[in-house]
Amino acid sequence: MSKKLWEKGITTDEFIEKFTVGRDKEFDVQLAKFDVQGTLAHIEMLQQVGLLTEDEFLKLSNELNRILLEVIEPQLFEIEDGVEDVHSQIELMLVRSLGDIGKKVHAGRSRNDQVLVDLKLFLRSELFTLVSLVKKLFDTLLLRSEENKHVLVPGYTHTQAAMPSSFGIWFATYAESLVDDLVLMQSVHTIVNRNPLGSAAGYGSSFPLDRELTTNLLNFDSPAVNVGYAQMGRGKTEQFFAFGLAAMAGTLNKLASDICLYNSQNFGFIKLPDELTTGSSIMPHKKNPDVFELIRAKTNTMLALPNSISMLMSNLTSGYHRDFQILKEQLFPAIEEMKSCLEMTEYAISKVEVHNEILNDPKYDLIFSVEAVNQLVLDGIPFRDAYLSVAKQIEEGTFTPPKTVKHTHLGSIGNLGNEMIRERMESVYNSF
Repeated sequence: MSKKLWEKGITTDEFIEKFTVGRDKEFDVQLAKFDVQGTLAHIEMLQQVGLLTEDEFLKLSNELNRILLEVIEPQLFEIEDGVEDVHSQIELMLVRSLGDIGKKVHAGRSRNDQVLVDLKLFLRSELFTLVSLVKKLFDTLLLRSEENKHVLVPGYTHTQAAMPSSFGIWFATYAESLVDDLVLMQSVHTIVNRNPLGSAAGYGSSFPLDRELTTNLLNFDSPAVNVGYAQMGRGKTEQFFAFGLAAMAGTLNKLASDICLYNSQNFGFIKLPDELTTGSSIMPHKKNPDVFELIRAKTNTMLALPNSISMLMSNLTSGYHRDFQILKEQLFPAIEEMKSCLEMTEYAISKVEVHNEILNDPKYDLIFSVEAVNQLVLDGIPFRDAYLSVAKQIEEGTFTPPKTVKHTHLGSIGNLGNEMIRERMESVYNSF
């Protein structure tokens, strides 16, 4: 039997075949479960429209469910030598078991929409995993915010100490940032969760396919209606997913950068437990924040991912192109990296130790200057006059910092609004 879905008795040069297959087999193993699920929906539809008998459908369904149990455990499943991809492998397994009946599963389907449905199901599954990991990190950040809401820390503008802030604000800053990241992923989910099956090679089929049925069987929100646009979803879906990853990466990147800075001896705002640090081969005193430096580096790479995918797609006409094969090589490893970064960040944040007396150091006295100005304004002095008065005290060295901070408005030191942030997260999270 042919081991390629497109093979017609013509032998491809082995050198060419090795180049064109690339790393497909490596990444296709991750799609095996979803390929079987897509095929199960497809054959049920074929039986409903009269292209399979009930007996053929039952035999195919039973064998596909047996294969599904096999592919759920990746160590039990492999794409054999000489077999081009996961789609060919599963069809080969069906034919070995069922003979000619196995050859009927591809009616009304192209490898194009087969790949598309596999990718959509895979990305939907990965998206749910990512969302769960984001929620876990969010919960830890808000917990740390509440634990440290009264602990003051300098806030910075232009990398200079500017005004009093708090660890309550700092932890919750990143928690709320994650909410917006999930809002973006909501849109990604909407785009991912549309059914391309039945678009074939992008031009439909003369078979009376029931695309609404496969949409319902695979729990998609709706079909990708136009068959040409369904095919244009290849690349565009990955591009939008990459933007979602980049948003998360931006949040984690800034958090990691803060921690590397705050952990340094010059700042000393936080301390990383010994088990979260590494040492130096020459300097006995060193305890390096390697975990957060690596998170910073990995997320920087992810920030470039949307551009990489956009450039891959930038000069392609409508219809299928083999260029799309490279998308898996770009996106799949990035998804794994993001899951790892989210897990590691959550674990490390839960163990970060906060220093309580940071603002007792006289070098931070001037960050209370705005508090002094505001107090004069509350006493009836016009703001500009109050500003000049405090500026003169600073210039003359007579400024005495008022170290009692009275911030009461929503989102400030004394009124974090964490419950509002949590409610918004719950609303977004429950929408998936």
